[in-house]
Amino acid sequence: MRMSLKPTKEYSVSMKRKIFEISSRLRATLLAGAMAVAVGSLAFTHLAEAKDQSRPAVHLTVDQQPLKRDGQFTTSFAPVVKKVAPSVVKVFTTSKAVQLSQAHPRMFNDPFFRRFFGDEFGPGDDAPDMPMPKQHGLGSGVIITQDGYILTNNHVVDNAEEIKVAMSDQREFTAKVIGTDPKTDVAVLKIPATGLPYATLGDSSQIEVGDVVLAVGNPFGIGQTVTMGIVSAKGRGNIGIEDYEDFIQTDAAINPGNSGGALVDAEGRLVGINTAILSRSGGNHGIGFAVPINLARGVMDSLIEHGRVVRGFMGVTIQDVTPSLAKEFNLSKSAGALVSDVTSGSPADKAGLKSGDIITELNGKPIVDSRQLKLAVAQTAPGSKAAVKVLRDGKEKEFEVMLKELPGTQKLARGDSDQTTDTEHLKGVAVTDIDADAQRQFKLPKDVKGALVASVEPNSAAYEAGLREGDVILEINRHRVNNAQEAVEQSDKATSGTILLRVWSRGGSHFIAVDESKSK
Repeated sequence: MRMSLKPTKEYSVSMKRKIFEISSRLRATLLAGAMAVAVGSLAFTHLAEAKDQSRPAVHLTVDQQPLKRDGQFTTSFAPVVKKVAPSVVKVFTTSKAVQLSQAHPRMFNDPFFRRFFGDEFGPGDDAPDMPMPKQHGLGSGVIITQDGYILTNNHVVDNAEEIKVAMSDQREFTAKVIGTDPKTDVAVLKIPATGLPYATLGDSSQIEVGDVVLAVGNPFGIGQTVTMGIVSAKGRGNIGIEDYEDFIQTDAAINPGNSGGALVDAEGRLVGINTAILSRSGGNHGIGFAVPINLARGVMDSLIEHGRVVRGFMGVTIQDVTPSLAKEFNLSKSAGALVSDVTSGSPADKAGLKSGDIITELNGKPIVDSRQLKLAVAQTAPGSKAAVKVLRDGKEKEFEVMLKELPGTQKLARGDSDQTTDTEHLKGVAVTDIDADAQRQFKLPKDVKGALVASVEPNSAAYEAGLREGDVILEINRHRVNNAQEAVEQSDKATSGTILLRVWSRGGSHFIAVDESKSK
């Protein structure tokens, strides 16, 4: 039977017969063979050096003392549960209703559909206005400050129109999304309260395989549940769940609804955020995955500080060094990250890296494989210099790479929180710079310069006006833009509710008027 990775959240309250169905968003066939990783994203969560003084400081309680590993086992974890349980909450979501035609645009042009419903909705005609019912979901979250900051998974709150948080003492609050990061499946919420019970953060880098861990969450919506297991593995990656993977694997029972809940050590310290399971049925099979708290904390800090996650960019495509590749490159062992391509004009290109180089060290730390390099660059802030050691033609060479910020992390509208520097224009539109990969993917001519539309939210005014992923914004209000940063700057300068865009799309350019008063 085919095995698939499942998220642990989407239990639909309105579909109790399908209690074991899990969202297909975390699609998942285990990846086989050497996997090329495009490190237009060699990076991760680092705070930009420029601090936004308008953002409040977040005061965390952190305990990084190592566990006592004396081999003795306790007869009860009740004291640990009493310490942790009050900080773990239920997260109820109501997702936005969408038009049936918007959810399934191709359906109305399908001959099978028209066979039963006639040709009145044929090609070129307006699709019927058939709203789908709102969906309700359940997940978990962990309070990490006394004034109401909560860590959870992105897939728990993705596309949610309303989020409610229920505490163990039955208090209920409406939560605000401070920020989300689909690339790590981390989200930060905030509820309007103080004096709340909160979790103490541990140091996930210190956990070891065999350590006892407890999973606390809200499986299937039945109420807070605690399960026990051990750390089965560390540093799990290349399993196709998220873009950045460094999971803690555990056999503590994790089920739908546990997503966003706590994974704590034997001292009750938060070491991970439960995220996904490997399952044939959708239920627990003893293989669960949690985002390490060190990684989640870095994402959280950046979201709270800047309203977005700042990632570095090296500009190389890398892959693992397999035994057969090691033989071809005359290597004594299969280690390092093989550079298969270097993006023209990227930091790596400017530093002198070439296709065929094998990166063996970054800032003095050995690189075992491509995933580790991806995570290692994550520890290096954009704008700083990274010392890179490579093997080229059997000889060691050293380079200094000045990392840039990963293209695609800049947004024209940075969120819905009053804690962000939000612009009132072009909400729901994310843009990125045009590189060689984008030119190939979207078949862009080399002479097209502008800001590539990386995504457009379906309910946004820009989407309604006709802006789509893969379009290139050439002008904003008659002002030329050459890259993503200029697009952000020009959108910030807009003073009226309607934005005039000149866009390149499908072989030609045209104008689009985006009326932000129609934003939903």
